[in-house]
Amino acid sequence: MARRTTSVTAAAGLLILGASCVFLLSAADGDGGTMRYNAMFNFGDSLSDTGNLCVNKSAAEELLLTFANPPYGMTYFGHPTCRCSDGRLVVDFLAKSLGLPFLPPSKLPGADFRKGANMAIVGATALDFDFLKSIGLGYPIWNNGAINVQLQWFRDLLPRVCGTQQSCRPYLAKSLFLLGSIGGNDYNAMLFFGFNVSRAKSYTPNVVDNIAAAVERLIELGAVDIVVPGTLPIGCVAIYLTILPSGDKSDYDEHGCLKPLNDLATYHNSLLQDRLNRVRARHGPAARIMYADYYAYAMDMLRDPARFGFTAPVAACCGAGGPPYNFQLDARCGMKGATACGDPWRHESWDGVHPTEAVNRLVADGWLRGPYCHPPILQ
Repeated sequence: MARRTTSVTAAAGLLILGASCVFLLSAADGDGGTMRYNAMFNFGDSLSDTGNLCVNKSAAEELLLTFANPPYGMTYFGHPTCRCSDGRLVVDFLAKSLGLPFLPPSKLPGADFRKGANMAIVGATALDFDFLKSIGLGYPIWNNGAINVQLQWFRDLLPRVCGTQQSCRPYLAKSLFLLGSIGGNDYNAMLFFGFNVSRAKSYTPNVVDNIAAAVERLIELGAVDIVVPGTLPIGCVAIYLTILPSGDKSDYDEHGCLKPLNDLATYHNSLLQDRLNRVRARHGPAARIMYADYYAYAMDMLRDPARFGFTAPVAACCGAGGPPYNFQLDARCGMKGATACGDPWRHESWDGVHPTEAVNRLVADGWLRGPYCHPPILQ
């Protein structure tokens, strides 16, 4: 039992990995897009954190943060930037396409946030930490910055960004907001620490209600254009396939994904879209709420990887152990024993948890121009 607890703690801790923190906060490339928005403000977890966890020294010292070690950042930056990728994230590509700089972490002292800020942090949840504690999941790794905490960070920044509440409203009305993806860590907390899929699913309404409530609060502050991504097909992710295998062959689909886990993800996404429709109905044309479909895009890449230029849809580029998943808890990317492939652009999974830069680039384009965002950001 002790070994099992250690294993799942390490698995959860993969979302909070590393030992040293190096930042690269540079402007978007010169071929960036035309300015459409004043700024972009992002909220989320490790899929979009550009450095907040590493700014949080106490959390960084308490946890083993392997994503602050090489070979993270190898594809684009040339060194780790505290991003959970070999290079850029979806939020980086969105900023570039919109003519905005890379978003600085909101906790970075002295940063200029007038063109945007990133509140996302590794380990973030939709559910408040007190709620997680009440259901027996009060582990420190889920206490870095729930969505309500990130909203408070954003409110604290506003006087430096746009002044008074009155002057901020027109500024925020011409800014883009990205709310997520968030919610994945809520299910990580549950599934890695003993909940079965059915029990985790019983909390999905709580998860999506918190996301919808966050959308409402942004609208109250003056936000108009808000992108809300769903969750990924977690049943196709190497960490889940390794840590939570099934002895029942019927639990796997034709692509080797765990159907019960993907059923949880589709349930989350369906319920989220329903909640967002209710928010749209309340606010009408005063708010443009866009649902970004992570799940459908990831499944399309998995079903036909060659169409998107990939040869390895599930196995981690950076890891250890070889096929089928190249993922080991004690030799994760950034740790001794792990190595990175020489062609990450051919892989969909970077470290067994997070996508490669190549996937992030495609996802950003699919959200900007369609068909994986409803409506597309640039419509």
